[in-house]
Amino acid sequence: MIEIIQAMLAPAIMISACGLLLLGMNNKYSLVINRIRTLNVEYRGLDEDSHERKSCIHAQLPLLENRMRMIKNTVWLYTVGIAMFIFTILSIGLFIYFDLDILSMIAMLVFVGGMLSVLVGVFYAAHEVRLGYKILEIELVSTRS
Repeated sequence: MIEIIQAMLAPAIMISACGLLLLGMNNKYSLVINRIRTLNVEYRGLDEDSHERKSCIHAQLPLLENRMRMIKNTVWLYTVGIAMFIFTILSIGLFIYFDLDILSMIAMLVFVGGMLSVLVGVFYAAHEVRLGYKILEIELVSTRS
């Protein structure tokens, strides 16, 4: 019985870890959406003489759209990872119940697939952070002018 619990513990921990990662990404998602909305409202309120600010907003919006795509991909990959970890737990349970070696192999492959999904999601998250800094640089350059 202890072996069963130990075998199911690693995927369960990964589910919790991915849940925390998803929480952070959902917060970023909300912040970026609010930033896009704020810039759109600001843009509509600018008069004809505000060419510099309009161009700054135009430069930021496509990057923010790209950033949203990165966050979406990250969330998708973390969610796929969670699904794979759940499937791993189910495979382990079935392996223990039916004692079929193929289920043990499936559990291992699905667990590794879940880890790879999370790893690729981390790369997307890192790229998203870099893109966020690039957007900040555009804003800083426009405020110094």
